[in-house]
Amino acid sequence: MTDQIILRPTTGADMAGIDALLAASYPVLLKADYPPSVLVTALPLISRANPGLLRSGTFYVAEDSDGRALAAGGWTHTGPQGGVGPRDLGHVRHVVTHPRATRRGLARAILSHAFGRARAAGIRRLSCQSTRTAVPFYAAMGFEVQGEIEIALRPGITFPAVQMTRTL
Repeated sequence: MTDQIILRPTTGADMAGIDALLAASYPVLLKADYPPSVLVTALPLISRANPGLLRSGTFYVAEDSDGRALAAGGWTHTGPQGGVGPRDLGHVRHVVTHPRATRRGLARAILSHAFGRARAAGIRRLSCQSTRTAVPFYAAMGFEVQGEIEIALRPGITFPAVQMTRTL
C-alpha cells in the first residue's frame, strides 16, 4: 500500500470497493471480540455497503494512489435503523479500516473530517453504535459509552454493540 492518501466523499460507483473493504476488515478485526456464532450470521449482513449511504454526500473514503479503499466512514441525520431524531443529532456510520492499514490515522482523519462537516450542518451531538472492537477508538475520539445494545440485523439475527455519544 502506498503512502499517498486521498480523502473524498463516496458515490454509488464506490460500491465494489467499499464492499471489498468491509469484507476484508470485519472478519479479521472483529474476530477477537465476537464469538464465531455471532460472526457467521452477522458478517454477511454487515459486510455490505449501503448504496444510500454511499450517495449521501456525508460518507467518505480514504484511498491510496491506486484507488484502493483503505478506510471509510461518515455520518447521517438518519439513524442506522432508520428514522430521524432532533435536527442537532447526527449518527456516525460504518467507520472501517482495512486490516493492513490500521494505526495509520485514517479512521481518525475520516471522523475528524466528518465532525467538521456535521458541525457545519448544524449537528451538535453525534451518536454511534460501535462494535466492541472499536470502543477504544471512539473513546479516544471523545465519545462516551452509554451502554451495551443489541442491533437487530434481521428477524432472529442480532449483533452486540455499544451505544456511544459525543458532543461536537
